[in-house]
Amino acid sequence: MTPEFSRMIRARPLPPQEASIEANEAECAALARRFDVVRIESLHAEVALVADGAAVDATGTMIAQLVQLCAVSEEEFPVRIEEPIALRFVPEARQVDPDEEAELPGDEPDEIEFTGDAFDLGEAVAQTLGLAIDPYAEGPNADAARKEAGIVQEGESEGPLAELLRGLKPN
Repeated sequence: MTPEFSRMIRARPLPPQEASIEANEAECAALARRFDVVRIESLHAEVALVADGAAVDATGTMIAQLVQLCAVSEEEFPVRIEEPIALRFVPEARQVDPDEEAELPGDEPDEIEFTGDAFDLGEAVAQTLGLAIDPYAEGPNADAARKEAGIVQEGESEGPLAELLRGLKPN
């Protein structure tokens, strides 16, 4: 599968230490389909790249403007996502012992393996966006839609559903 937002960066020699990448209109449309949102209006990342032996550390910020459907009312609403980026691109491991226990790092950056002499910063940013999108995001009219549908929030005691439930309680 070809990534929708590919920006290959040569690991050796490492290019300038700052990378600024932005998705074009077609890439935004393809990513919107991939992440099942109405549309992605913009996706931009500013990343500092620092070589550490054979690995490359990437830190910075990803900013996206998108339009999602409200999980309650199904109305479109705008969303701004700003996420920190902390990634470590490492050459692909030659051999992994299947019996060796893997330890998950605590506060260390996520490691992404690459083959050859380049890694895909664009795909890493796209994955960061995908993880940051709230699939159950609620728009500004979610409470009104709940009220109209008779759905009572915790702590509330009005509406037809509340009356029905009160009628079912034993005295």
